[in-house]
Amino acid sequence: MKHSFAVVLAAATLLAAPALAQTTLPAAISVSGEATVSVAPDQAQIEGGVTSDAKTAREASDANNAAMGKVLLALKGAGIDEKDYQTSRLSLQPQYAPNRSGPSPVVGYHASNRVTVRIRDVTKVANTIDLLVGAGANDIGGINFMVSQASKLLDDAREKAIADARRKAEIYAKASGVTLGEPLSISEEGGSVPVFRGKMAAPMATAAPVAQGEETLSVTVSVSWAIKAAQ
Repeated sequence: MKHSFAVVLAAATLLAAPALAQTTLPAAISVSGEATVSVAPDQAQIEGGVTSDAKTAREASDANNAAMGKVLLALKGAGIDEKDYQTSRLSLQPQYAPNRSGPSPVVGYHASNRVTVRIRDVTKVANTIDLLVGAGANDIGGINFMVSQASKLLDDAREKAIADARRKAEIYAKASGVTLGEPLSISEEGGSVPVFRGKMAAPMATAAPVAQGEETLSVTVSVSWAIKAAQ
């Protein structure tokens, strides 16, 4: 990972009359510290649904409702808690025939219904996809892998980022002939969000092939230290 940092030496000010003028030591050393924590995800979310086409809106809607009913029953029958799946998209749209000479006539309707499923055991992702397809789902969306203890892992990364910032500041302090004082300010740069880095997972029996990869949680902090003359 590319490290970026900056050293800020604040300009000294004159604190007395010209006869007693004295410049102060540079006010602070400011650097950035970085840390990452990589971990395999332990949960996932997938989207699956059904699409239906028919000549009338009622026919498309009824066919879609019946198909989604089978998908929901399959999820319940597989022991997935009802709080772990919910409807995420529902639509009914007219379909138009191409017509270059005037308004396009409606030739049918397209209905779709999609459900988001939370999987609390990442090893069951492939089997859940097969379950959805077997129940009639013909619209499988994205798969999002997650880390349930992300907050704790980010806290660990924050401690490491502070230590990295101190390490850099001490290098500059030593080279400048000063020592570090108390921290003056600490700020976290941007939002610390998981960055997906793919890594192939082992095949899961004969189910759909899925690579869960790993989540890399990254933290960057900016820290300023007061400085004082070396002892």
